[in-house]
Amino acid sequence: MWLTKGLHLGVVTALALSFMVLSPAVRADDEDLWPSIKKELYGSDRSISEEDGTVKLDAPYRAEDAAIVPLTITMPATIAPDVKSLTLVIDKNPAPVVASFKFGEGAGLGERKISTRVRVDMYSNVRAIIETQDGKLHMTTKFVKAAGGCSAPALKDMDAALANIGKMKLRSFKPDDTTKLAREAQVMVRHPNYSGMQMNQLTGLYIPAKYLDHMVVRKGDKLIFEMEGGISLSENPNIRFTYAASADGPLSVTARDTDGKVFTTQTEAKGS
Repeated sequence: MWLTKGLHLGVVTALALSFMVLSPAVRADDEDLWPSIKKELYGSDRSISEEDGTVKLDAPYRAEDAAIVPLTITMPATIAPDVKSLTLVIDKNPAPVVASFKFGEGAGLGERKISTRVRVDMYSNVRAIIETQDGKLHMTTKFVKAAGGCSAPALKDMDAALANIGKMKLRSFKPDDTTKLAREAQVMVRHPNYSGMQMNQLTGLYIPAKYLDHMVVRKGDKLIFEMEGGISLSENPNIRFTYAASADGPLSVTARDTDGKVFTTQTEAKGS
């Protein structure tokens, strides 16, 4: 099932609070937190097929920067049209759910990809879980060595960061093969995505959490994806995605942060 906005944010908040108050001993590197996360997200009765080839996750084994760890999720064309949603989880992050994506008709029939950048707070399993239209769950997992990403210092010039909040770039890429069913595009949003764990270097106080929690991307009137995000998305969120090559109309993005500010942009998909 797709997690509705209220339920999803409730899960994110509950998990964030519970994991942030756990002692270091409980959150030790050898502690398996996945069973409790799975229960919160999907209940205790649903089974998940693992490493069956229906979803692929590319992630660095050792990240160069824990605050901007690149991830790419690929769903083969043989399964992609049946994929209803995708959820990204980092087991040992304070808020384990990075983001959930609900796909629409605009996502197309070909191979489906989502690439983004995340924060990793300590050595952890990173998971991509898809749900198909028949309600089945499939998962792939990668272990990533990174630490401190959620509390990494924010941009030094906070005034400039706040002044530029919501500025977006949206670009479409020319297809390598015009016979492909999917094209690629990228949306970049200027936003500090404060995690609530970062310190203001001038005042010594923690910066309140403020992050993008919702995004809708369309091609014309067709939904490509709807995303609900949390504090584990990196600052200046960057999402590259595929969409149906046959869809008409402009690409458009509407995003909202936890302060309720709404940002929009659109472009004709002429390629670049």
